Amino acid sequence: MYIKSPMNYIGGKYKILDSIIPAFPDNIHSFVDLFTGGMNVGINVNADTIYINDRVNYIIDIYKYFKDTDTDYLIHQIKDRISEFGLSSDNREAYISFRDNYNKTRKILDLFILTCFSFNNNIRFNNNHDFNTSFGERCFNDSIEFNLIQFCIELRKKNIVFSSCDFRDFNFSVLSSGDLVYCDPPYLISTASYSDGNRGFGGWRDEDDVALYSLLDDLNSKGILFALSNVTEHHGKQNEYLLEWSDKYNTTFIDKQYTDCSYNVKDRYSKTVEVLITNFEPRVKSVSGSQRKLF
Repeated sequence: MYIKSPMNYIGGKYKILDSIIPAFPDNIHSFVDLFTGGMNVGINVNADTIYINDRVNYIIDIYKYFKDTDTDYLIHQIKDRISEFGLSSDNREAYISFRDNYNKTRKILDLFILTCFSFNNNIRFNNNHDFNTSFGERCFNDSIEFNLIQFCIELRKKNIVFSSCDFRDFNFSVLSSGDLVYCDPPYLISTASYSDGNRGFGGWRDEDDVALYSLLDDLNSKGILFALSNVTEHHGKQNEYLLEWSDKYNTTFIDKQYTDCSYNVKDRYSKTVEVLITNFEPRVKSVSGSQRKLF
């Protein structure tokens, strides 16, 4: 059974971990989760050293806090803050007050609590890095508490190195031949809001795709393994450059329907072709996709 992150991140990979984790090789020395987001992949990988990176530094700060804080005390803190501000699934005013308070104080645990009550449990900022997700009629429930406890236990078991930087600036010199880099970047052709450049951390454009693929080619030339999650088709659009570039590597097609309510209704059931592209033969082929070349 996989550990589920307590952070509900748009594009999170928990539901398709059966198509990702078994594909990775055994006996990984160093593993890099380069765009960690909800950290569903990184927390479930077995490796001697796990590098967790995301350019949104607040996400990394949350994970550090989880790792460094006694779990019982952490849960006690969360419930105290919820009680103090009167947060509940039907108290929008309390949520707005708590959100305003966070944007003044920037207390990292309060940011996590906000996500528990926000729309679709999403985390989103404006260009001033103020949290601006609307109220979601949700709460810190037993399921989130269970996931948080299990997540914290696993965090402390593993040798994790945290960083927060653009993927271009990550220190790949710590890696050697046979180490593995996993990438789950924003998807160029999706409608996800984190790609639009209006969230205080820059957007994702054609040049970012090109730079990432060039980086992966360079890692490949050094004998470093990589696995890239992406989509080749979404809502009638195709990522032509990805299709062309990936032809020299292995591609596993993953069956998944995107039904996240943060997408427009007309997009929810549109055809989406999700893939896992690797420069190695997957150890176990996907239970939900087929292993074949794109062309």
